[in-house]
Amino acid sequence: MGEIEKENHVLVLRRIHVTYYLRIAPSQVEIARRVHGFHVDYCPVARTIRNCVAITTALELFLEESSGT
Repeated sequence: MGEIEKENHVLVLRRIHVTYYLRIAPSQVEIARRVHGFHVDYCPVARTIRNCVAITTALELFLEESSGT
């Protein structure tokens, strides 16, 4: 989701919020949270725009049930 403001009659993107929805095994929760904590530093788009556009992220985890087989 992006937030746009008008500056001198021009629309300017000021903020971006990204929500990641991941379906993962319970054993992967810690890894997903850890990677979410630093992934923006390794994203080419985020690194390109981070000095002029505020970027926030959220992580929504959906745990897969184990099949037991």
